[in-house]
Amino acid sequence: MGLRLLYLIFCRLLGCFLVLGRSAAANNAEILALRHEVAVLRRQIERP
Repeated sequence: MGLRLLYLIFCRLLGCFLVLGRSAAANNAEILALRHEVAVLRRQIERP
């Protein structure tokens, strides 16, 4: 159990460092992709 906890903490820290190290262009590309995904999901919702 302790090893699993250390692994999860390591993964979270690594993810935080990767987010901090990304460029503004990478962040903008991810935001555009997520906005597109939200738009597609909104079109799939049936209206009453």
